Amino acid sequence: MSTQTGAPTEPLTPDLRAKIVPPARRQAGLAEELLLHSANAAVIVSKVGQVRSEYRNEARVFAREMAKHVNARQAGNATAFVYEETFGTEDRLHWLIHLRSLDVYYRMVEMGDQDRAYRESLTQERVQTDDGAKAWDRLFVDGSLHSSVLLPCRPTIGTSESDGAEPIAADQTGQAPEEMLHSASAGIVLHRVAQIVPGAGYRARAFAAEQAETVNKQFAGEVTVFRYEEAFGPVGRLHWLLHLRDLTSYRRLLDAPQWHIETTAAELFVPGSVTDTALTPHHWGLYGTKEA
Repeated sequence: MSTQTGAPTEPLTPDLRAKIVPPARRQAGLAEELLLHSANAAVIVSKVGQVRSEYRNEARVFAREMAKHVNARQAGNATAFVYEETFGTEDRLHWLIHLRSLDVYYRMVEMGDQDRAYRESLTQERVQTDDGAKAWDRLFVDGSLHSSVLLPCRPTIGTSESDGAEPIAADQTGQAPEEMLHSASAGIVLHRVAQIVPGAGYRARAFAAEQAETVNKQFAGEVTVFRYEEAFGPVGRLHWLLHLRDLTSYRRLLDAPQWHIETTAAELFVPGSVTDTALTPHHWGLYGTKEA
């Protein structure tokens, strides 16, 4: 098969696909021992914001600048990645901010109070409007910025750690380290959310654990699923982060019946509450955006 110009087209190999959409770890430039991600973080802050279309470049520059500040100032304690919403609403940006512990949140607050470079970036005049220059808040639709705090579920349902250690998601699966995918290495991250039916908490969590590990065993090296509870939000809201090598893995996953809640465990989750959002690691050039 060839293009209209006569140039041959080659099928995309996994290596070539990775070059087209680099994994999120490329954004941070951190040594492996300092990199936090969905497998080894004790806390994940999931933040989303709707960009005003006229400022799509400026907003992405701001998003990457903020992540760069966090990664530089909090190396080893916090790592932030920026993602595009793969499908769904255009110009919706997502951040996954990975923290070593809840205590790190206070360091983030201190950075906002005391880090001069960080504060100057926040107050920088980024766009010109009819009523003068505006800072970062003009880049996003009013009221669209939203944050959720995700805590990794413990490996075994109904247990607690006697030593007080905060659980990490990597302990949920038996996948070997070289097979495991996470938010820093995956080509696509699928974020699933579901609200548990009142009174079905234990059964729903047990189902989620069994479902995730079944997928992890069946798709080792191609898919890794981690489970999280939402803190500070609706009680009984579960989150899954499904890390795909690439979109071809999603096609195979669709054929796995255990991944379909609506047919396997409909009585455990509130109807209409199950949502899936696909996230692509941001890189310059994606959707025609460019670094300022």
